[in-house]
Amino acid sequence: MKRRLLSISTLYPAPTRPGFGRFVARQMEALAARGDWDVTVINPIGLPPPPMRAMGRYKQLAATPPLDRSGTIPVHHPSFLLVPGLSGRFNPWAIARAVMPLARRLHAETPFDLVDAQFFYPDGPAAARVAAALGLPHAIKARGSDIHLWGEKPAALAQIRRAANSAAVVLAVSGALAWDMEALGIAPPGGVTVHYTGLDHARFQPLPRAEARQRLGDLPGLSLRPGDLLAVSVGALLPIKGQALAIRAMTSLPDAVQLALAGTGPDEPGLRSLASSLGISSRIHFLGAVSHEVLPALLSAADVMVLPSEREGLANAWIEALACGTPLVIPQIGGASEVLDRPAAGRLADRTPEAIAAAIAEVLAAPPPQSEVAACAARFSWAANAAALAEIYEKAASGG
Repeated sequence: MKRRLLSISTLYPAPTRPGFGRFVARQMEALAARGDWDVTVINPIGLPPPPMRAMGRYKQLAATPPLDRSGTIPVHHPSFLLVPGLSGRFNPWAIARAVMPLARRLHAETPFDLVDAQFFYPDGPAAARVAAALGLPHAIKARGSDIHLWGEKPAALAQIRRAANSAAVVLAVSGALAWDMEALGIAPPGGVTVHYTGLDHARFQPLPRAEARQRLGDLPGLSLRPGDLLAVSVGALLPIKGQALAIRAMTSLPDAVQLALAGTGPDEPGLRSLASSLGISSRIHFLGAVSHEVLPALLSAADVMVLPSEREGLANAWIEALACGTPLVIPQIGGASEVLDRPAAGRLADRTPEAIAAAIAEVLAAPPPQSEVAACAARFSWAANAAALAEIYEKAASGG
C-alpha cells in the first residue's frame, strides 16, 4: 500500500529562493521517486508585518506563489507572521496556525499517514501540533543548528522536548548530534535514530584537477597561477562558519596557497576588510553564490576544503567535497569524526588559525589520490538515504 507523507519544512527551496534547503528537497524527491511514498510539502514562509514586507529580502519572499508544481513534489507556501529577532519562541505556534487550514483540507481530500518536520525548531513543535489535530503520528529530524542554537534557549528547548516525546520517531543526521540531543534532555521514548545525508554521485564525482581548473577559467573572482594550490571554503558567509579563521590561517601558509570562499552572507564586508588588513587580499577570492552545476568542478579543482564551523550536524558540503576527491580540514564538531574515518578524508583541526594552517599544510604536503578521497563518500547516496527513510517511516506510520 502506498503511504502518504505530509512534510512541514521551513528549510526548503521556493521559486524566490531556489538554493535554500536544497538538500531537504533532494531527500524528499528521492523518497517520492521510490514509489512507495507519496510526498506533499508545506514550506511555510515567515513574513514580517505588512509595512516591512515591501523592504529588502522580504519583498522578494512575499512574492512566493502559494503552490509550486514545477518539480516532482507539490510544494505549498503559506505565510506566517514573523517578527524578526522577537518571535522565535512563538514561531511554532504561528506556523501551526498558518498551516492548519491547508493541512486539514489536504488530509480531507486524500488522507495522510504521517506528518514530518525536516528541521527540529521551529518546524518540529509545529508539525507535532498539526499531527495531533489530524490524529496522525509524526516524525522529526534534527540537522545541527536547530539543536545547537535553539537548544540553548529555554523556551525553545521545552518545546523541542515536548515535540520529541510525542513523536513516533526522532532522527538525527549523525551519531554525535544524537548524543548532543541526549545531553540536552531531548530523549524520546524510542531513542534517536541516526539517518545520514545523501549525495548525487552522478553530479559530485572527481574531475582531474587540471581539467577542473580549466572549466573554472571564467568563474568571476578566481584567478590562479600555474603552481598555485587552492583551498576552498563552501558555506554562507556567517560568523558561525568560521571563514575568518581560515583567512587568518593563510598568513602562516606559503604565498602559493590561495583561498576561495564560495557563498554569500552578511559577513562578506568584514571578511574582505580582514584580508586587506592582513595584507593577503590578492590570495583571498570571493566567488559569491556558486551554482550547483559549477560546484563539483570547483571542489574537484581544490586541493583541500576548509570549513572551520562553530557547529554543524553533518554538513552536506563535507560529503560533496569528499565525493569530488577533495580532502577536508574541519573541526571536531557534529559528525566530523564519523566522516573523517580514515587519513585520506583529511584532518580534524582545532578552531584556531595556527591549527587550521598546520592541518592544511599537512594535507598539501602529502595529497591523497582523488580516488581514495572519493571512496570516503561512497556510502552516502540519495538512494540509500531514501531507502532507510522509507523503512523508518513505514514503522512510524504503522505504529511499529
